[in-house]
Amino acid sequence: MKITAIETYVCHARMRNWIFVKVVTDQPGLWGWGEATLEWHTQSVVGAIKDISQLLVGEDPRRIEHLWQMMYRQHFWHGNGIVRGTAISGIDIALWDILGKIHNVPCHELWGGRVRDYIRLYCHLGGGRMEDFYETAPDDAKRFGDLALKAVDEGFTAFKSMAVPETMSLEGLRPVKYAEACVRAMRDAVGDDIDIMVDCHARPSPRMGMLFAKALEPYGLYFFEEPCWPESMEDIALIQRAVQTPIASGERLVGLHAFRDMLEKRAVSVIQPDITHCGGLSEARKIAALADAYRVSMAPHNPQGPVSTAASIELGFATPSYIICESVHKDVEWRQDVVSEGFTVQEKGRIVLPNNRPGLGIEINEEEVKKHPFQQEILQRTFYKDGSIGDW
Repeated sequence: MKITAIETYVCHARMRNWIFVKVVTDQPGLWGWGEATLEWHTQSVVGAIKDISQLLVGEDPRRIEHLWQMMYRQHFWHGNGIVRGTAISGIDIALWDILGKIHNVPCHELWGGRVRDYIRLYCHLGGGRMEDFYETAPDDAKRFGDLALKAVDEGFTAFKSMAVPETMSLEGLRPVKYAEACVRAMRDAVGDDIDIMVDCHARPSPRMGMLFAKALEPYGLYFFEEPCWPESMEDIALIQRAVQTPIASGERLVGLHAFRDMLEKRAVSVIQPDITHCGGLSEARKIAALADAYRVSMAPHNPQGPVSTAASIELGFATPSYIICESVHKDVEWRQDVVSEGFTVQEKGRIVLPNNRPGLGIEINEEEVKKHPFQQEILQRTFYKDGSIGDW
C-alpha cells in the first residue's frame, strides 16, 4: 500500500480559510481527510504541505509514526514552527483517518477504546459569529448577558467569551472594571450551574493579566485562558499560583517540547494544544500522556473547520485527561453542507455521542468546497489609542 498524492482543498469561511488535506492511496476508494487551517497563513501552509509531500509520496500510509518522524526531522529544519507544524498536523490527521478505515474502526478504537460515554461541547458567544465574539462593544456588558442566555437556550452548559478588552501594557481601572462588568452580567444571566470561560487572547501584559485574573476570581470561571503571552510562561505560572481560577494556555505551542516546558513550570491547570497546529493527532496523544503525569486537564483549541472538530472528538473519546471540546456552529451558515459526520450531538446539553464510522467518521464534499474558493481572510488589526501596535 502506497501514498500516491497529498492534495489540499481551500474553503473560505469568512475569518478563516479552512485547509482540508486529502491523502490518497493506491487502494481504490481509500483516502484520508485532515485539516491544516491557519488563519492569515493559508498560502504558506499550502506551500509547506506541497514541500513535505515530496517525503511521503510512495510511502506506506500505515507507518504513521515513521512518517511523522520523517516530516518532523527531515529536510533539515525541524517541524516546530507554526507553518510547518500545521502542515504536518493536517497530513498526520489524514493518516489516522486512513488507518481507521483500513481496520474498519473509529480512530478512538485504535488508541485503546473509549474512556467515556460522551463529550461535552462548549461554544463561543454568538456560536462562532465573529462579530458577536470579537467585536462586542466595550461599554455593552448587557450584550454579554444576552448572548450568554442565547447559548444556554441553544442547549450549551458551557461557553467562552472575550470579556477582557484589548489592553495596553499598563492601564488604570477602566479595562479591569469593564471585564468585571461583562463577566458579572454573564454570571447573573445564567446562574452558577453554567460554566463560563474567559479568553484573554494573550492581550494583556503579565501585570495586567494578573489584575484581570484577580478581578474575575469571584465569578467562578471554569478556566481563564491566555492571560499573557505564552512567551512569558513564568508569568502565566505566577498568575496560576495567585488565584484559585484554573488557568489555561497552549493553543500557540507547537510540539511536545513546548508543552514539557509549560508543565514543568506548573503554569496551567488546562492545556490547550491545537490538533491542527501542534503536530497532529500523533503529537497530541503524546502531549496528553505528558499532561497525565502532572494531572493537568486537556481542552484542545478548536475554532477551525469540521475535520478539526472530528479529530478533537476522536481524541477525546480515548484520552482520560480530556474535559471538554471547543466548537463553533454559526461561523458560516453552510458549515454542515461541506461535511458528513459520524458522531451525533444531542441538543440538550450539547453532548457528543461516539462516532461509529471508521477513521474520523467524516467525509468532505469536494463540490461544496469549490463553491467557497480562497479569499484573503478578514484581517484583525489592533492599534491602541496612541497609535501603537496592540495584540488582537
